[in-house]
Amino acid sequence: MLLIKGGTVIDPANGVEKINDLLLADGVIKEVGEEIPVNGAEVIHAEGKYVLPGIIDLHVHLREPGFEYKETIETGTAAAACGGVTTICPMPNTSPVIDSAERVMDLLKRAEKAPVHVLPIGAVTVGQEGKELADIAGMKEAGIVALSEDGKSVMDTLVFRHGLEEAKKNNLPMFSHCEDKNLVDGGVMNAGKRAEELHLPGITNAVEDVIVARDILMSKEVGNRLHLCHCSTADSVALIKMAKEQKLTVTGEVCPHHFTMTDEEITEDHGRFKMNPPLRSKKDVQALKEGLREDIIDVISTDHAPHGAEEKNQSMLKAPFGIVGLETSFALSYTELVRGGYLTMSKLVEKMSLNPAKILGIDRGTLGIGKPADIIIVDVETPYEIDPAEFVSKGKNTPFAGKKVYGRVLQTIVDGELVYSASFS
Repeated sequence: MLLIKGGTVIDPANGVEKINDLLLADGVIKEVGEEIPVNGAEVIHAEGKYVLPGIIDLHVHLREPGFEYKETIETGTAAAACGGVTTICPMPNTSPVIDSAERVMDLLKRAEKAPVHVLPIGAVTVGQEGKELADIAGMKEAGIVALSEDGKSVMDTLVFRHGLEEAKKNNLPMFSHCEDKNLVDGGVMNAGKRAEELHLPGITNAVEDVIVARDILMSKEVGNRLHLCHCSTADSVALIKMAKEQKLTVTGEVCPHHFTMTDEEITEDHGRFKMNPPLRSKKDVQALKEGLREDIIDVISTDHAPHGAEEKNQSMLKAPFGIVGLETSFALSYTELVRGGYLTMSKLVEKMSLNPAKILGIDRGTLGIGKPADIIIVDVETPYEIDPAEFVSKGKNTPFAGKKVYGRVLQTIVDGELVYSASFS
């Protein structure tokens, strides 16, 4: 048994926001209340700290199989535990691509000893080549929780529609990476004044917005569940708002880097600033934060994308897209959104835990009695600086090195077992 004493428990699913104890046993929450007696349980003292449901990250790249020099399941899931992420959904763009039941089962076998829950996402098409649908029914039976062609869009609209139809038939949400690859035209950062100053080709907002509009319209026609990944533009927010006003089953996700930094904060032509979608304008960043506040944007995920140091330590013209995020997502989100006055702590938990659980249809993201004991304890009072050298992830590629933040994860508990404890706590 494990007893968490005296922390401020935040559980938006049950409307709880008060100082309570939690008693954990047999992988679930057995009791919630004031002054629960110890009775031989191991005790974690959480006085002055927040006790929250574990984070559920819908958008992670683990790189294994095929790119283990960037990240492995072992290092990626350990990084998740350090960041308070108790459930992750790895994207299928590995080598080979996760596009069959056999490859789903292989991934799950590789993740058997992971400290956090690993719920795979399957590719829409064979090899993510956008031509022939993958064995979606077979992958569903093997254990996928969603479909995505992440890293690219299914550019053939008819093939995409067939993918949506199969997703609906198999009761799977479609996670759309919205990018018209023909419009990218060699761009490496947001099109605008800063790109001109750095003499770098730009990526316009339309690259994202065109596919967001297409995918919403196609999803409306088919009647399936659509989740729009890593939204970065003001018009993406506007389009999701329109979809919600029409009562469509469309949800949106934003990453911490997209609501924390603008393209104006890119100090040099360096790969640590290169991500897809790119850092956008002040107007876009503000729209994303307002979209979160108004519940237009439902989810905060990381798009954790580790790369080798040499790959990122070069010009954006040559570096791959992507930054890491599992170990910084909560602190960045708390600092920018809660301390910034956009969200309450309860709303932040909704975006990072409860809403992702609802999208996946899993019984997590809550601290109710009888629910799985996936819990994190965080300190929001003591500031610290982000130091990539401390990351457990193989990837150190972040533009946030040295940034002062609040919201350090002290302990992570998965199914009632302590899987991470900060060394100084």
